Amino acid sequence: MTSQYTLGRRVMEHIHALDAFTNEPGRLTRLYLSPAHKAAAEHVRGLMIAAGLDAHVDAVGNVVGRYGSADLPTLYLGSHIDSVVDAGRHDGPLGVMCALIAAEEIARDGARLPFALEVLAFGDEENVRFPTSLSTSYAVVGRYDDAWLDGCDAKGTSLREALVAFGGDPAGIAAVARDPARCVGYLEVHIEQGPVLEAQDLPIGVVTAINAAIRARCKVTGEAGHAGTVPMSMRRDALAASAQMIAAIERIGADYPDAVATVGQLTVSPGAVNVIPGGVAFTLDARAPQDAACKAMVAQIMDACRAIAQERGVAFAEERFVDTPATPMDAHLVAALVEGAKRAGASAIELPSGAGHDAVAMAALGPVGMLFVRCEKGISHNPAENITVADADAAVRSLIETIRVLGEEQGR
Repeated sequence: MTSQYTLGRRVMEHIHALDAFTNEPGRLTRLYLSPAHKAAAEHVRGLMIAAGLDAHVDAVGNVVGRYGSADLPTLYLGSHIDSVVDAGRHDGPLGVMCALIAAEEIARDGARLPFALEVLAFGDEENVRFPTSLSTSYAVVGRYDDAWLDGCDAKGTSLREALVAFGGDPAGIAAVARDPARCVGYLEVHIEQGPVLEAQDLPIGVVTAINAAIRARCKVTGEAGHAGTVPMSMRRDALAASAQMIAAIERIGADYPDAVATVGQLTVSPGAVNVIPGGVAFTLDARAPQDAACKAMVAQIMDACRAIAQERGVAFAEERFVDTPATPMDAHLVAALVEGAKRAGASAIELPSGAGHDAVAMAALGPVGMLFVRCEKGISHNPAENITVADADAAVRSLIETIRVLGEEQGR
């Protein structure tokens, strides 16, 4: 076997090994606190021990591996090992395995860093099984919501019950929290889940911010009528009005740099072939790297929708159910990641993240930084999700060099 991309090959071998841990034979589904998650957590713990780390599974199901003494401040590295239903293999595990290999290489070199390394394999990033929000990373930062324990999955099993069955400890969650005063920062490697890096033929990118997100349910109310008897000029067609609104949403979203605006769901009532639509409900998902830009874009969208509604003689109403602020990456860690990539011989651009990550929660503990890795056609949350060995190698080597950069700076 060629020695080229040796670290990348090790990362990919570890990722592929996790395919065995699934709730659904024939496709990859690894839900939080499931038997598949339990088996994967134990497997990852074994990898950490073999890499020379002190490792354990904590009270909420995170796998934790540490290199360095307990009295040192800590640089946290990691991502998640849970998945969506019928998932791709790289979303989450790539970051865990890059962190693991990086820590292993640092330990093998015998490097004396001014901080400890702690690798975290979070268990509940996708928030698929229970009605949670990054619960396992919020436990690490001391912001766990106890109400999550009473949430139930589709079979009626509460998170509390599942956690106990997993071997976790609801009473021990508070003790999972780390001390912000001892946090050097958090670094996460993740697939881009978008097409920008591939379009620019670059293996990696340094994230500048995780986008703010606003979601709303929109309702357009017109008047149903007979499709054959109501003249076009006398109609109050809720679907035709909604179509015009959706076109405006697309146009306005394109006017804001690095922002996106999406209508992902549409329900037409009464939904008969020979009836003019009297009501339409659709969703809006708007994201931008800055809070102000996201709010301004949504305000412009809503103004446009109301104007279209008035022009067409229909009613428009909106209800917002998500308003998440942006999470800016720490400028110092961004610079360290750029320098680390340079030392590793990799070209990297800076770009925002449209998706949420564990870094959102970890920002409450200390500075955060993220490295994106090119994925084929931008596909994610799909079995077709794919990255190359070469890109995995560039990512893990860039992470190692970034750790060294931070060590040099801290040691001065």
